[in-house]
Amino acid sequence: MTTLVAEAPKQKIKTPARMQALVYQGPGKKALEERPVPTISAPTDAVVRITKTTICGTDLHILKGDVPTCHPGRILGHEGVGVVESVGAGVTSFRPGDRVLISCISACGKCEYCRKGMYSHCTTGGWILGNAIDGTQAEYVRIPHADTSLYRIPEGAEEDALVMLSDILPTGFECGVLNGKVQPGDVVGIVGAGPIGLAALLTAQFYSPAEIIMIDLDDSRLDVAKRFGATAVINSKDGKAVEKIMRMTGGRGVDAAIEAVGIPATFEMCEDIVAPGGTIANIGVHGVKADLHLERLWSQNITITTRLVDTVTTPMLLKTVQAGKIDPRRLITHRFKLDQILDAYDTFGRAATTGALKVLIEP
Repeated sequence: MTTLVAEAPKQKIKTPARMQALVYQGPGKKALEERPVPTISAPTDAVVRITKTTICGTDLHILKGDVPTCHPGRILGHEGVGVVESVGAGVTSFRPGDRVLISCISACGKCEYCRKGMYSHCTTGGWILGNAIDGTQAEYVRIPHADTSLYRIPEGAEEDALVMLSDILPTGFECGVLNGKVQPGDVVGIVGAGPIGLAALLTAQFYSPAEIIMIDLDDSRLDVAKRFGATAVINSKDGKAVEKIMRMTGGRGVDAAIEAVGIPATFEMCEDIVAPGGTIANIGVHGVKADLHLERLWSQNITITTRLVDTVTTPMLLKTVQAGKIDPRRLITHRFKLDQILDAYDTFGRAATTGALKVLIEP
């Protein structure tokens, strides 16, 4: 005779009242603080428990004081993956327990800009996480417009890879490759072999350019670029990068010059290496003015593009990663726990000496 034993009901782990979070305290200042766990404040909100997050070069720009919209007291971070903890009454696509990818851009999906696919300029969203509202470098984060700002993580998907889809992969692709009008047979020059430049390198290969030339000051990053598919690399430390590119291209220059640093010198280098009829695609976050040499460029049929990532390509990139066409995990060089995030910032901020590309942080 079999005795049936009733299974004890599973108890939901209660959400704590407090959490750890990395807080911007003004230019050059940051601290790991204890903060209240966020709660639902609008019917379209979701609260997500962060399982993995990372640091972006834009966070370093904030810490330099280059982003005036981010005020002291803000929890930083706009990238990550996690598990839905709670949802507002208006959320229809997600429920507690769902594993989700957090987009760096929040989009209502209804305003004039969202209807154009310009989610970055959503009138009630855009790049607000870790900027205008608290971000992802914490144990929990509130996501506005959850239905159109989160993506369900497919069963069996590798979370480490998907963190790279929050921001850097769509940014490199949309702002660099798409805006750069990269075509089969093109010569592409990418100035800056950091994470964003490498993301542009990985995704430029979708279009079979004839050459991809990476320019940087750091030989270790240039070695990574070669492993990622660059056909040539140039260390610009000697000040002769433009001369070398012109020699390599028979004096013509590159069809697409992608700026992936965000300082005047690298933007001006793009002006110097772009071929007639070519495109300068700016990705970098610029905190000070850069000179535009129209006295040389006015007659060269040059297109100059700027863009804040819209993340409209995230679903496509998600499928590409799932299919194994690209592996963004290759960008991850260091791993930290959330209580080590100050060490993570130090490591990421000294990339030239630490060899850091992307640092993965787990609460």
